[in-house]
Amino acid sequence: MKASVAIQVLPDAESTEKLVYIVDKVIEYIASTGLNYFVGPFETTIEGDSYDELMETVKNCQKVALSAGCKSVSAYVKIRYNEDGVLTIDEKTSKHIH
Repeated sequence: MKASVAIQVLPDAESTEKLVYIVDKVIEYIASTGLNYFVGPFETTIEGDSYDELMETVKNCQKVALSAGCKSVSAYVKIRYNEDGVLTIDEKTSKHIH
């Protein structure tokens, strides 16, 4: 893996149920990309070899949230990129999963 992105999508929703629905739609979209991902309690981490593909995915997460019914959306994004490779999701988390 050459790149890893963590994204927290924060839709402007009128209820907790609507917020969860919108976030679920964003996660469904991420799953549909075929990229490796991991859903955590605050953010979703996505990894791949193409920086451009990950940035396109980040952009589309915003569009999916809007299409799912929110009027606006904020996102916090962390990006790690290295042509020589980055630690994978599994390398970062496997020893902590019980």
